[in-house]
Amino acid sequence: MYVVLLKFSEKRAEAGRLMDGHRAWLQKGFEEGVFLMAGSLQPKAGGAILAHGTSPEALRRRVEEDPLVAEDVVRAEILEIDPSRTDPRLAFLAA
Repeated sequence: MYVVLLKFSEKRAEAGRLMDGHRAWLQKGFEEGVFLMAGSLQPKAGGAILAHGTSPEALRRRVEEDPLVAEDVVRAEILEIDPSRTDPRLAFLAA
């Protein structure tokens, strides 16, 4: 399981023109079953994604395809988590 942090760079003002592409990129991640959750970092610091079912290398390549990352509007940090205990509703993450 992975947490992807997308933190705004000094180019934050350019985010608006890339949001349609970013949303399409997110949608593709959900449709392909890799993204489980996406949301905003508060207060307006960027975004975060919960991902699973992929390799670190494949996720890194996927993240690099995000228009916000490609244009250096956000900087990505990928954290890998090896779940050892979950709520029963999230047991699939430990498999």
